[in-house]
Amino acid sequence: MEYEWLGPALFLAAFVLIFLGYPVAFSLAGSALAFAWIGVELDVFPVGILGAFPSRVFGVMSNQVLMAVPFFIFMGTTLQRSRLAEDLLHTVGLIFGARRGGLALAVVIVGTLLAAATGVVGASVVAMGMISLPIMLRYGYKAELATGVIAASGTLGQIVPPSVVLVVLGDQMGVGVGDLFRGALVPGLSLALLYGIYVLVIARLRPTWAPALPKEELPASRSELSGRVLRVMVPPLVLIALVLGSIFAGLASPTEAGAVGSVGALVLAGISGRLTRGVVSETAHETMRLTAMVVMLLIGATLFTLVFRGLHGDEWIQRSLTSLPGGRVGLLIVANLVVFGLGFFLDFFEIAFIVIPLLSSAMTKLGFSDTERVWVGVLLALNLQTSFLTPPFGFSLFYLRGVTPREVPTGAIYRGALPFIGIQLFVLAMVALFPELVTGMLQSGTRP
Repeated sequence: MEYEWLGPALFLAAFVLIFLGYPVAFSLAGSALAFAWIGVELDVFPVGILGAFPSRVFGVMSNQVLMAVPFFIFMGTTLQRSRLAEDLLHTVGLIFGARRGGLALAVVIVGTLLAAATGVVGASVVAMGMISLPIMLRYGYKAELATGVIAASGTLGQIVPPSVVLVVLGDQMGVGVGDLFRGALVPGLSLALLYGIYVLVIARLRPTWAPALPKEELPASRSELSGRVLRVMVPPLVLIALVLGSIFAGLASPTEAGAVGSVGALVLAGISGRLTRGVVSETAHETMRLTAMVVMLLIGATLFTLVFRGLHGDEWIQRSLTSLPGGRVGLLIVANLVVFGLGFFLDFFEIAFIVIPLLSSAMTKLGFSDTERVWVGVLLALNLQTSFLTPPFGFSLFYLRGVTPREVPTGAIYRGALPFIGIQLFVLAMVALFPELVTGMLQSGTRP
């Protein structure tokens, strides 16, 4: 077919603009309009196809699944801005502080809880770094262990439900978000468990790397600690249980559960006496900023996809992916390699809106069932989580570097992340080899 190079050229042009530093949403939309004009001039692009763009944008705005994104962002940001997350970390630190590695173990536990409450990687890493890193360094923790455990625990927001990543992934792959939440539960909790085991092993083998808290820093009595645990830990745990439980039990959709979680976070902030006008304003601003970014990305990606298909680029992608050696296995290997590589340079939302729909069409051609697509979705989320941790470009490492004291070198952050990358790769391999770790939860759950 003449001019069939236009589709691949559009794809390449968009990525060149992105890597040059231009905003992703405008890179996608701008390159699409430029190639649409070229296609019209060459009489190979049906200009009438652009008439579908307004209805596509309206479909984005009325997408019930994506409405869950601002709700979960609002819920997590409220817990952070009202310093409830800080209280949580301090309390868990007191519970385990008497033993070596207790603070690092507290970081893993609170990182898991924050992941279940926020679902946003950047927010979790920054919050954990600002709250826990100065304390760990003050009490003699080795910088590599402290930064590594914070970066790894913060990225749990990528995979532990109710992750915003999984919401967007479900929408783009055409699978139920509730199914993705259920499928990601075992891999996500397995990661957290292995992080905790690693911390305890290191604390035993290298006691000076992870000392216990001094006795004067611990609660004076068990009753004092118990009262603090009930007051600080139980309410957020109940909120998380309500949100996830309602989704898993089929009582609410992710969007409805997110709305309940947002109201619940406001109630918890109010009970603690920290629901100030400033907290609500900062939370609303952050929610609006992130949501606007996601929507603009999706609008740009919608125009890009429309023009890409008008230039028959989707047929080129589909032929390339479905003719790979190994068939379905070959597609999975290439997809994971591509997503892992792009995870060094692009945010997840950008990858989800550009690459995932193309992979999804190839999976449809190769006959992937809905259950298999959920498994692939969890694999891709785990893969991206690993790339977020991998030096030298991992996003989580950059987030952490921004809140790390100058006396901690960047090399220490990179070295600290390496053992946790090994744990991530192990879990990724287990999920790839044993899909039942994901699909078993789908078979036992009630689908909303």
